[in-house]
Amino acid sequence: MSPEPVKRPVITISAPYGAGGSHVGPRLAERLGVPFVDRAIPVSVSRQLDIPVDEAIRHEDLPRDTLTRWASYFAPAVGLFGGASLGAEAPREEQEFRVATEQALHEHAAAGAVILGRAGAIVLRDLPSALHVRLDGPAERRVAQAMRIRSVDRDTAERELRASDLARETYVRSWYRADPADPAHYHLVIDSTELSLDCCVELIVLAATTPRPSGARPTSATAPEMGPTSAPAPGAAPTSGPGVPPPQTGGVPDSGSA
Repeated sequence: MSPEPVKRPVITISAPYGAGGSHVGPRLAERLGVPFVDRAIPVSVSRQLDIPVDEAIRHEDLPRDTLTRWASYFAPAVGLFGGASLGAEAPREEQEFRVATEQALHEHAAAGAVILGRAGAIVLRDLPSALHVRLDGPAERRVAQAMRIRSVDRDTAERELRASDLARETYVRSWYRADPADPAHYHLVIDSTELSLDCCVELIVLAATTPRPSGARPTSATAPEMGPTSAPAPGAAPTSGPGVPPPQTGGVPDSGSA
């Protein structure tokens, strides 16, 4: 009788703008000997939707394009700007990209990966072996860290933080009716503006390699049916081996990932 194959680790990282997700993710993947999945997602999406990779990548260029569009489209539904509830369905194109993205997340998780953003903790909430991590910190410290990581001035960092935070929260609330900052979605929440990014990597490695009782999962309630309506208002609780650098397909450094 052959032994069961060793399950490769699956880590999801949610990290708003300036929290260092684009730096922690690749380093963590290298330590664990699994791929870092970021820009690999639009490649999978392009295959599923039978569209050019460039088109899928353009759709992923966030927050400048897609998320900004999401924020203005869904703002009434999540109460960000006030007004009436959203009456129309989300554009079909957006729904197709969401479904294809979720399928891509499951495919990569099946092989083991460090997955940055895409509401991974929510999409993969029923995967017992996955470890869900949130990197966060006060807005002012995230601005300061973004200035260092992205080499931008304060005005630029503050503007990008506001746009990114609004758009990513809107996306998660609208599709999944959840607050991406709710700690109940995660096994581990780290202030990555107070601790060094190297320290964050070490903490996550320890959590990922320490057995959990019966594959314990976060205590968040079962997520409701997905869809772009009736989202809660803001503030409501809602092939590589160890030591071998994995494939890295990162996007814009530390632009934030829900």
